[in-house]
Amino acid sequence: MFLKMMAILFTLSLPISTTIGEIPISVTQFFSAFALIIIFLYYSLRDNSVYLVDFTCYQPADSLRLPSSFALEHLEISDAFDRASIDFLKKVQERSGIGDESCVPVNMHELPPDVCFKRSQEETEEVMFTIVKDLLAKQNINPKSIDILVTNCTLFCPTPSLSAMIVNKFGFRSNIKSISLSGMGCSAGILSISLVKDLLKVHKNSLALVLSMEALSLNGYKGSTKSMLIANVIFRMGGAAILLSNRQQDKHAAKYKLKHVIRTHTGQDDRSYSSIFQQPDKDGSVGVSISRALIPVAAYTLKTHISELGPLVLPYSEQLKYGWKVICQNTAGQTQIYLPNFKKAFEHFCIHAGGRSIIDAMEDNLKLQKEDAEASRMTLYRFGNTSSSSYWYELCYLEAKGKVRKGDRIWQIAFGSGFKTNSAVWKCVSNLDPKERNAWSDRIHLYPMDIANIPSTLKN
Repeated sequence: MFLKMMAILFTLSLPISTTIGEIPISVTQFFSAFALIIIFLYYSLRDNSVYLVDFTCYQPADSLRLPSSFALEHLEISDAFDRASIDFLKKVQERSGIGDESCVPVNMHELPPDVCFKRSQEETEEVMFTIVKDLLAKQNINPKSIDILVTNCTLFCPTPSLSAMIVNKFGFRSNIKSISLSGMGCSAGILSISLVKDLLKVHKNSLALVLSMEALSLNGYKGSTKSMLIANVIFRMGGAAILLSNRQQDKHAAKYKLKHVIRTHTGQDDRSYSSIFQQPDKDGSVGVSISRALIPVAAYTLKTHISELGPLVLPYSEQLKYGWKVICQNTAGQTQIYLPNFKKAFEHFCIHAGGRSIIDAMEDNLKLQKEDAEASRMTLYRFGNTSSSSYWYELCYLEAKGKVRKGDRIWQIAFGSGFKTNSAVWKCVSNLDPKERNAWSDRIHLYPMDIANIPSTLKN
């Protein structure tokens, strides 16, 4: 009705005017100014939020499982490693926290493993094509409706790129904004979310697809340097596909709303930069070195990271306590630093399942309870370290256990080479069905397991 009245006034061009102070204002000018104000308020106040519509994680076939007995037998009969290296790998395996259900690609079950570009490409296609197909089918999404595509894989960087493989396989549009990230480490999944968030600020009414995975087939280390041997044991096959949107039509169908993405990079420090490093050893064998400095480097980066995250998520009571302790430390010479209670900011924690020591350190530093790190420990046990997709398996676990409720806040935190610590904070905006099928559905009734009481011969 209001718009009709405006149209009539503009059509008739009524010679009516009013005054503001001493300045005459015509009706046309008045309504033009009013319309501009309405348009400004619309664009200023409209919802610019990013929503997680849905996600899916790759579930390897049972035939790809790597039981500890099988892995140890391969080490013994393989001529790739000397005795000292085999003993070291056994020790790492026993302490890793990874169980018998974790999986590796087909070529790593062979003796000797067929390590070549073709097998790595096959692994990548198997993981990515499966999760994209499942996610699009689940949400009944036409591939041509995807506006933005971001893929991340650290060690496998083919030409054409991983994103081009997806565009070709599913027939995405020719004007899709596609990006492939490599060399970014285990925290690249959250970095991809950050990139999509920024892209969605520019490209309104868009759908974005994020793919996070790591390829193992081409990257086994065959030397004897201990710091490089570790990667042979802890990484496993996996991947995740995440559908994000800023379309109003997806707001009420989405599972989560993205609240914050925080990224901390300490690569300016040499020790941080070299804590996880791909390089050749003295004999020319290329591997990823994981140094002893990793845990203290992670702790240092985490401290900086929390100082940025805390003010965004903590209640004022915790912020005041922290501020007061900092003042006391500076004025009275107190050495003990007050660690905020992040359980007042989050209901759920998805800590990157990089290894048992990383989960233990996070649990101790943040003063969390065992149940707070349950999703991380169980993910590490069943799926192993799946790099940038691990925290999505953890969120899958929480959903399958029926723990995530509408209004709950989730903290995903990951560490990666560089050195980087990245966080994504989500708020559940939907009533989730724990019976909805995901990567955990077939065995969720068996978890949580009491890993501490499993016989050592059965543990990885």
